[in-house]
Amino acid sequence: MKSLNLLAFDLGASNGRAMLARFDGERMLLRELHRFENPMREDKTTHRWDAAFLTQQLKLGFSACKAETNGQIDCFGIDTWGVDFGLLDKKGDLIENPRCYRDATDEEMLASWEIISKREMFEHTGIAAMNFNTVYQLFRRVRENDPALKQAETLLLMPDLLGYFFTGEKKSEYTNVTTTNLYSASAQDWDFQLMERLGIPKGIFTQIDRAGMLRGRLLPNVAAELGVSQIPFAAVGTHDTASAVAAIPGEGSFAFCSSGTWSLFGIETSEQLSGDAIYQANFSNEGTVQGGFRPLKNIMGQWIMQECRREWTRQGACYSWKEIDALTAKAKPFASIIDPDDAPFFSAGDMCKKIARYCVKTGQTPPETPGEIARCVYESLALKYRWALEWLEKMKGVRIDTLNITGGGIGNTLLCQMTADLLDRRVIAGPAEGSAMGNALMQAVALGELRDIAEARDVVRRSVEPVVYEPKHTQAWEDAYDRLLRYMEMK
Repeated sequence: MKSLNLLAFDLGASNGRAMLARFDGERMLLRELHRFENPMREDKTTHRWDAAFLTQQLKLGFSACKAETNGQIDCFGIDTWGVDFGLLDKKGDLIENPRCYRDATDEEMLASWEIISKREMFEHTGIAAMNFNTVYQLFRRVRENDPALKQAETLLLMPDLLGYFFTGEKKSEYTNVTTTNLYSASAQDWDFQLMERLGIPKGIFTQIDRAGMLRGRLLPNVAAELGVSQIPFAAVGTHDTASAVAAIPGEGSFAFCSSGTWSLFGIETSEQLSGDAIYQANFSNEGTVQGGFRPLKNIMGQWIMQECRREWTRQGACYSWKEIDALTAKAKPFASIIDPDDAPFFSAGDMCKKIARYCVKTGQTPPETPGEIARCVYESLALKYRWALEWLEKMKGVRIDTLNITGGGIGNTLLCQMTADLLDRRVIAGPAEGSAMGNALMQAVALGELRDIAEARDVVRRSVEPVVYEPKHTQAWEDAYDRLLRYMEMK
């Protein structure tokens, strides 16, 4: 086969990147072409995503790729974070900038359970109760009598919305659809019955397609503006975690952790997991690129440290991540522990004080210096990974032998080693740009150059040399884990 130039757009809730993947049939090499921040914009009392800004950044990515490849771009794909969406009017125009999930509150979620119980909602969709899920965002708009929702002709999730701007195609890809809390595994379609009971308009939802399928081409006017051909557009694992997991070279009984703003910690299964254990632990059954499921736990991830770093920067102390890691290594171990998923840590702002308040509430001395705070956060993340692993083993019914970590978080070698030590399992870290690689692999599937996920993972094994962390388990970790469990029971 000829070498392919695949353009992967990978957008997270804090930044985005355009990556060129060169695939020769055996190996895939990634190169970053364009990176940009993805800040929330505040509109009165609402945080929103700037759709025009994001579209412009993607255009800059196309331009950089054109320059790098002399215009020879064989395909492109887009993945983003889940749950958020845009609304189009009858003319196909975006009605308003998409709302950001971090404005969610428990109010609309609790109100929806008066119509459909929490347990029934889970039985319908297999998705954990999280107040930012698309279903609760839409129910909030129903309760508000929202004009934009009344005007809407079409709802598109963020990656499908951005793809629509470039191709005119209105479809919804399976992996991201499963994050909405509006997908019925039994019907293998949107859960229209659930929508009807909550008053959510059913006609705004589009056809669902699958990763590894071609979904049109660049519009002629867009191609002309960019100075490129009408490049094919592939439906990839449009949920960034689905793409990241597609690029994990896991074998045997393994769990995965996609480590970034969120830590998505889970396993792969062919069918949804149901029953009391997964419901009580508030795990979700999200979709895989191969059409199965990823039972996983959403853990707060690097978000807490990102917010702390922003606070320190506003105060005039600009620490690089390497400097923070060095300060962390010097701080006293296990001085304080938090539950990263405690509700106050979800929202932006005042993060260092939130950590201090949690410690006071649980009878601990709050961390004060940046190193102490970072040590607290990273150790607490590793401890929460242990909690998630134990639940997954209970659900799976067998021991999980290894943990595969992918995403930007693998750059934190201290956290990776902490995780291996606490889990008493080998941790395999890589690839760092897992979402972008998984995105490009599914483009290759869509083009017919790879057959399936098994072949795609063989490509990853030939292309990436992972870093392996061997466990150094101690009783101190066991004692710290017992403390976390006690604090979690104090809610």
